[in-house]
Amino acid sequence: WHLRGCLLGLQVLAYNRHTYETVAQLLIITIIPAPGGEPPYQGEFLVGNRNVEELLPAAMQAIFLQATAGVWEQDDLRVINITSTLDRGGRVPLPIEGHKEGVYVKVGSHGTFSPCLVSAASSQSRSHCSVGQQPVASCYDTFAPHFTIRWCNLTLVSPTSPHPIPMGFPTTTLTITPLQLQVWPSPTSPGLAWGPGVLEEGGDFQPPTEVPPQDLLPGYLVTLLVPLAVAVLLCLLLGHLMCCRREGV
Repeated sequence: WHLRGCLLGLQVLAYNRHTYETVAQLLIITIIPAPGGEPPYQGEFLVGNRNVEELLPAAMQAIFLQATAGVWEQDDLRVINITSTLDRGGRVPLPIEGHKEGVYVKVGSHGTFSPCLVSAASSQSRSHCSVGQQPVASCYDTFAPHFTIRWCNLTLVSPTSPHPIPMGFPTTTLTITPLQLQVWPSPTSPGLAWGPGVLEEGGDFQPPTEVPPQDLLPGYLVTLLVPLAVAVLLCLLLGHLMCCRREGV
């Protein structure tokens, strides 16, 4: 999945349903790093009181970044990825007012983590989460009351720890590098070439061989008379047993 700096070719084929004309288009895709590069410090927060569609608008993301800046103490934060908990094996919430599916929001920065986030992701906090307690945090939760953060599911990634450190239940995290795609369509071919098997204009289809007529009467008689003969024999046998083999007065 390391596609940075690669060239990808994608051929698209299309045809006309009425004339069966085909057209081929070749797309050349170049994958380059996003401007500014990938933030080396990334933190993933689980928002328990929101659905994924509620955090997609830019205004709501700005509010979330403003709340995150209060605990991260950095001003260059940006949202990298937003994922619903349903995509990671979460359960569908009950149809009750106030129950949300939950959203994973990954935020990146070029600055280091604050002592608050480091303490919330420490081994001591993980031990507290394993027994059902809240993790250790030395700062004020600036997310309230708009966002309810599940601190036991906090994940931090830094250059010194390239692999994420999950808290709470084990989860699988896929880090997606922000990339830009540049697509250059290939020039359209000057003309269409008729392939083999295409009818000429105004031509009639002629089958390669003629099928001789088949006589279906014998098969029809066999299918009809054989079950009828078996039914007659069974009726005669049943009548013989009932009328000729009776005993008693």
